Amino acid sequence: MVIAVVQKIMDTIGNVGGNAAVYTAVAAIAAVVLLLVWKVLGGRKKVVHDRPTELTVDVGSLGSAGPPPGSPVLEFYYEPVRLAAVIVAPAGRGHELPPINQLDAVFEAILPGLSQVVAAHKSLVRRWPAQLSVTGFALTFFKYVRLPGDAGKGTPWSSVAGVAKLKGHSVMAGLVLRTELPTNHGQVTIDSEEKWLGILRVKS
Repeated sequence: MVIAVVQKIMDTIGNVGGNAAVYTAVAAIAAVVLLLVWKVLGGRKKVVHDRPTELTVDVGSLGSAGPPPGSPVLEFYYEPVRLAAVIVAPAGRGHELPPINQLDAVFEAILPGLSQVVAAHKSLVRRWPAQLSVTGFALTFFKYVRLPGDAGKGTPWSSVAGVAKLKGHSVMAGLVLRTELPTNHGQVTIDSEEKWLGILRVKS
């Protein structure tokens, strides 16, 4: 484009007579045009937008069924629940999780037997980007995985967000659970890995 502009100016100069004032005027116009072209083309920076990871989970799309019959049975505060969805994320920068079809070790780190529950309940599984703290992850999880009603209270829906340990590294996990009847469990935060066993268990 710049070459075309310069060539056009040169052609214009060639067609103009020898009047020095005309040459000066043409040169000044050429300088202005070139400056504008440089600002438009050279001064423009290409902005690359990373595609954001989809964080939102529509709980309404997870179905209305309660805990499925048969084993394994997942209990939340001693009540059978269906594991509707599992969100997992590495903790801290520089850590990665296995591919989405190789997450059994992560599920087992959260709760022994949970990988069997994920398979039996056909749970939705999502991987999120790395999270820097349990508190930050829990806030993000509860924000993007909204439960109906008063944060799930008075409905069959509950959710748990917390941290687990896998081979010495922390892993963040969020579970979406559904009972048969309404409860007041709502949203629960787990701030240390051993506390999962205090509220959840798998029965064969």
